Amino acid sequence: MKRYLIALLLPACLVGCAGPDEAQTTKPAIPENTSLTSHTWRLEDARNAQGMRISPLFAQTDRPVQINFNDNRFNVSNTCNNMGGTYSLHENRMTFGAMTSTKKMCADSRIAALDHEVSHRLSGISTYRITPATPPTLTLTASDGDILMFSGGQTPATRYGTEGETIFLEVAPQTIPCSPSLAPGGQCLQIRQIHYDSKGLKTGTPEQWLPFYQHIEGHNFQLGIQQILRVKRYRIMNAPADASDTAYVLDMVIESQIIRPKKRARTPR
Repeated sequence: MKRYLIALLLPACLVGCAGPDEAQTTKPAIPENTSLTSHTWRLEDARNAQGMRISPLFAQTDRPVQINFNDNRFNVSNTCNNMGGTYSLHENRMTFGAMTSTKKMCADSRIAALDHEVSHRLSGISTYRITPATPPTLTLTASDGDILMFSGGQTPATRYGTEGETIFLEVAPQTIPCSPSLAPGGQCLQIRQIHYDSKGLKTGTPEQWLPFYQHIEGHNFQLGIQQILRVKRYRIMNAPADASDTAYVLDMVIESQIIRPKKRARTPR
């Protein structure tokens, strides 16, 4: 059994500092339903001061860099490591504080370099603008002229109208057959709930594996990989009678390991 990722970021402690106020400017008018915290922002384009595309920020074309803002904190995902820190707003300026991150090693050098590329650009003071549209766009302009453009999609909390409940689920490395009417392809995940104390240590005995008939939004199952996920569980109001009234959304993969199949014992001749 070989562990290749342990990124235990449970009660994360993100610290930072805000920069001093500068010249006053006019804050852009933002509709109530289009705000930093009500949307997840995915990087769509990035240009330097000369208008050249900043290619290193797009190392994963199928998983663009993503930022979530919550009160005075932000979180960056779809990089090598999950990163986050504090931020503050004043007029049309956004000030990013110091960032912390998990400590995963990524074999692909381009993905590994994403952490530096992103943290370098999300530091200090940038001007920001939210353009109401469908979807809305967020534009960050750094002091050196770099321009990052993000497309906004509603966060699960906005979609479901609640902050949801944080739980931890362990996903087995194999699926099991189940009714096609209950799960696409007739295969279900096997899961069990994990509990942690306030120090981030596992408590209690692991529960039995149970079939899981739903999809965890944002999670991609990999055969032979056993994972512990931090998941947000949302109650769906007025769900159809033939559908589940609960939705599960991946918040973070906090532990992952390869589980090799056990070798069968050789029968003596």
